[in-house]
Amino acid sequence: MIELIVNKKDNIKTICVVENGKLVEFYEESEDSIKARNEGNIYSGIVKDIVPGMQAAFVDIGLEKSSFIHVKDLVIQVDEKVEKRKDEKIKDVVKTGEKILVQVQKDSNDKKGARISKHIKLTGKYVILMPNTKIVTISQKIENEEERERLIKIIKNNLPENTGAIIRTAGEGKQEQEILKDLEKLNKKWVQILEKFNKTNNEPQLIYSSPSIIEKIIIDMSEKQLEKIEVNDLEDYESIKKLGEKDLKIEISKEDLIEKYDLQKQIDKIKQRKIWLNCGGFITIDATEALVAIDVNSGKYTGKSTLEETIYKVNYDATIEIAKQLRLRDIGGIIVIDYIDMKKEENKEKIEKLLKEVLKQDRAKTQVEGFTKLNLMEMTRKHICSHNS
Repeated sequence: MIELIVNKKDNIKTICVVENGKLVEFYEESEDSIKARNEGNIYSGIVKDIVPGMQAAFVDIGLEKSSFIHVKDLVIQVDEKVEKRKDEKIKDVVKTGEKILVQVQKDSNDKKGARISKHIKLTGKYVILMPNTKIVTISQKIENEEERERLIKIIKNNLPENTGAIIRTAGEGKQEQEILKDLEKLNKKWVQILEKFNKTNNEPQLIYSSPSIIEKIIIDMSEKQLEKIEVNDLEDYESIKKLGEKDLKIEISKEDLIEKYDLQKQIDKIKQRKIWLNCGGFITIDATEALVAIDVNSGKYTGKSTLEETIYKVNYDATIEIAKQLRLRDIGGIIVIDYIDMKKEENKEKIEKLLKEVLKQDRAKTQVEGFTKLNLMEMTRKHICSHNS
């Protein structure tokens, strides 16, 4: 059973996804962090400066710092497995003072403005709509080839001209009517965005706000046994009701829900650097500006068999815990895992396969690149929520 717990206390909103009593996703936001979060928002922006040496431009979208866009995020998106992307120069693609429709890909920080793109994505339950491209692709988590072909055929036969799409994992097994209803909803949203953009003058303006964390969770998990939502704030209760998810049980309580469900101990563990494994080993998680480094250690575990089998056992347990922690802490970007060195290639292959398997439980997009020559596992994960504090 999966429950969504939304607890508001002293202007801090704590959002917990709980599965059979265990915390599997955790987000915390204040009014300031909500204002600072722009990822997914769509803006009418004005090109301010073109930097030919960087093949990029700075765009005013109305935020404190100018946003950054690279030429590859300006030119028409193509499937690079099928055709080569044109090497165009930034000065031939966009002009100073030009009004462009862009979406925030990555929020600003203390040093840099937001990263933006003209490649718009609108996310629905089963489909992600991608206007101005012909790319149609499908989630790698859908493995049945017959089902993949069925879904791609449905989408290709019903997409507007010059529009692409990504079929989400939740689309697997869904009836054509359900998928087309989702697609129609996204198409209408896109038409409204375009109409609003065309009416804007040469001033930066917010055109579309991306769904809140709570909305994203409900959209993504309503098909995955999300049975109950409990909140302790009337405003949250009313906004969830407006989403119109008829099959979801929504309750409001006056209690502190973190105390009611005894979640504080689990929340406290999220902030710890070291996480102990059941076998006696442990992992450490260290975030840097460039990447997140995860180190696997044998700790107290000595094993009862050969050294190789002992190491494999620790790495096995660590893999399951790492997948859990990535989701729980909403870790995004480049992730490097320093497993204990294994001599047998088959054990490395098993660990890589296991990592890919356990990551299927994560609704975020993940990509496992495999072991490097230095025996480090490289992977990436797209975080669910920016500015998760």
